[in-house]
Amino acid sequence: MNVEQQLTQIKQAIEKARDMRYRAEAKLEELENQKNRLLVELEELGVQPEELDQEIKRLEHEIDLSLKETWDLIPKELIKDE
Repeated sequence: MNVEQQLTQIKQAIEKARDMRYRAEAKLEELENQKNRLLVELEELGVQPEELDQEIKRLEHEIDLSLKETWDLIPKELIKDE
């Protein structure tokens, strides 16, 4: 491979790396915007990010209780045994 071909390959590699950098920067910006939107939404819901796991567990427990209450209200003769 001659010098001219090597320079062409180097130029192509630099252009490819530059393109990858621009795409990575755009993706990073997109992810940062998404993070900020989620933080605002959490704040509107009154949940701190560090309390998110606890809040999810609380909501799951609340759902379970509501489902149990609902099942308890359904007459047993309407529930098919399979």
